[in-house]
Amino acid sequence: MTNETSDNEKAIKKVGELIKGIDIAMLTTVSEEGLVSRPMKTQDVEFDGDLWFLTKKDTGKFHELLHNRQVNVAYADKSFVSIRGEAELVQSAEKVKQFWSPAYEKMLETTYDDPNLILIKVKAETAEYWDSGNKFKLIKFMFDRLLGKNTEGSDLNLNRLVEMK
Repeated sequence: MTNETSDNEKAIKKVGELIKGIDIAMLTTVSEEGLVSRPMKTQDVEFDGDLWFLTKKDTGKFHELLHNRQVNVAYADKSFVSIRGEAELVQSAEKVKQFWSPAYEKMLETTYDDPNLILIKVKAETAEYWDSGNKFKLIKFMFDRLLGKNTEGSDLNLNRLVEMK
């Protein structure tokens, strides 16, 4: 095993640990007017470098992804993770059935066999995360930055960028 493979596996494992259990992510796509973010239900599968979301073909995000596949997925809960990658639209009745839950029936107002359903597969390219054992320190740091206070001397070292390729 090369060091590069080992680093990639470590990065994937770390990101997987950070996003595990976070039910909702914000998916950002590019529209004709600019960036658009919307909440998406996270699939409860082991993170292997790919993220999966379920949507319908008659949505803005579907049409936006037909024109520009670059996306960002943000998670905020017990940790803060931003994943940049390329999306692929996947038509697979088998995968839809695998990911289907009763929550989708209400949320999407349809059933798992609806031909209008489609999957969005995001292949992660980079992930940036803020891993803090002390949320209060992180929040104070963020507010200080927003208020224009000098935070250069902060010893938080919260932010990490990892390449997922």
